[in-house]
Amino acid sequence: MAANKTGNKTVATGASVEEFLAGVEHPVRREDGRRLLELMSGITGEPPQMWGPTIVGFGRYHYKYESGREGDAAAVGFSPRKTSLSLYGLTYGPGAAELLGRLGKHRTGAGCLYINKLEDVDQAVLAELVRSGYRHVMTELHHG
Repeated sequence: MAANKTGNKTVATGASVEEFLAGVEHPVRREDGRRLLELMSGITGEPPQMWGPTIVGFGRYHYKYESGREGDAAAVGFSPRKTSLSLYGLTYGPGAAELLGRLGKHRTGAGCLYINKLEDVDQAVLAELVRSGYRHVMTELHHG
């Protein structure tokens, strides 16, 4: 995928979220993707948008690093990958560490939250992570 002028390879594409989710091979990941779509849409009030070929994102914020690199990214989002569900924007908000401690079976890394399937985690805690992460990104990190 070609990078935009700021070097960010993950940009909003305008591709169909429904077509993307319908094409997810793994049946549990496909259904979990649909459930995450409903959850994140409901909490954020934002329409879903494809970011790159595999990330469903909600909301948008502009970032700028001290290095001068800048761009736009989804406030929160997810990707139903082969090995796990990758969730973005949920590990930085106030109280995230405490919420993650109550979430259930998961792992984190590189700013992402990874879960195998939604039934492995507490749905109320996941919803609070989405709410907190979205609010944090849109109020604390939103620069443009």
